Amino acid sequence: MRSWPNLTLPPALSKIDHKPLALFDSYRKSLVQIQDNEPSLYVCGITPYDATHLGHAATYISFDLIHRYLLMQGKNVTFVENITDIDDPLLERAARDNQAWEFLATSQIHLFRTDMAALRVLPPHHYQGVVESMSIIIELVQKHIGSGLTYALDGDIYLDLTKVDGALSSLPFPLKEALNIFRERGGDPDRHGKHHALDPLLWRARKGNDPSWPAKFGEGRPGWHVECVAIALSNTESGKRTSISLQGGGSDLIFPHHFMTAIQSKSLTEKEFAGAYVHAGMIGLDGEKMSKSRGNLVFVSKLLQAGIAPNVIRIALTLHHYQEDRMWSEGLLHRAQSLSSKIETALSRSEVAPTSQFIQRIADAMANNLDTPTAYLAIEQWCDETAHGSEGGSAGEISRALDSYLGLGY
Repeated sequence: MRSWPNLTLPPALSKIDHKPLALFDSYRKSLVQIQDNEPSLYVCGITPYDATHLGHAATYISFDLIHRYLLMQGKNVTFVENITDIDDPLLERAARDNQAWEFLATSQIHLFRTDMAALRVLPPHHYQGVVESMSIIIELVQKHIGSGLTYALDGDIYLDLTKVDGALSSLPFPLKEALNIFRERGGDPDRHGKHHALDPLLWRARKGNDPSWPAKFGEGRPGWHVECVAIALSNTESGKRTSISLQGGGSDLIFPHHFMTAIQSKSLTEKEFAGAYVHAGMIGLDGEKMSKSRGNLVFVSKLLQAGIAPNVIRIALTLHHYQEDRMWSEGLLHRAQSLSSKIETALSRSEVAPTSQFIQRIADAMANNLDTPTAYLAIEQWCDETAHGSEGGSAGEISRALDSYLGLGY
């Protein structure tokens, strides 16, 4: 599938020391360094039944910052992102709106591309939908069946976690809590006949007029987690210590999605799926959780149509640390607009404060688990010193650094 236009990043200054990128791993609960010289990033994409909201934008900007820093280190990055273009929420929304599900998916994918390009998010090298990946997904399900770790239930195929070493002993939550989260996020722990309540669905047998695809093990469509395993493994190199360097997405994917993805991959490859599991926090609105069910989503396209600059949206979504749950508000937007104007004013001066030390501080902050609040403190200090007449720097250098590390195009 086509992604969106690429951007050419300015090269890093030779005098900047790029420390190893340390990111907080959601399962280890500690910082993990991305050491691979050719790192592979897999970030879970959208289910295209609604426009790009600020929760999406915050997540993809966060992993864009990781992508950018690795490039500044001179690393050869492989970035893979999926699109879940066949799933129950998509079918339900299409039925509600009396639309063909294919049309709904295509229209929302187009809007997502447009929003990502506007926000200066670097495109993935492999941008792959589930529908176009069906053959490799079916092949992976067949491998699971051949492993002896699955069972059939009324035509549906499940992975038996009781047969997968370490699966149930490594749950990130106590079992009762895990069952509740599993139920809330698309799982079926209460289904009679399952070997274990948390067993993930690999293949859903055809039901009624739902879209389905032929397979040796029965006509149907894939479960949620196996899609990501197939797309990730088919687009990254084998033979490394882990299948990929980093698995990423919003914090709502910590369990069950990313946990089940890792379990399904490891049960076949016999090695850890990812070297690091990194998650971005949730975005709320004026003190409440932002969600489709509440009807309080703020959409990127609507902000852009209202004349809010992409730089301002990026700043607003990164003023707080990417792993914090945080609130969107008019006050936050005004703060971002003020900072953006301050940066523009400083960059317009013919003489500016020395820049290299501030660029180093920005790079150091990003290496430390994407510490954007500290990076913005350095930027504001540079603006203040420039405003007070300090000289000897290069506006071009700081402008290129803002682009390279933070994705801000001035």
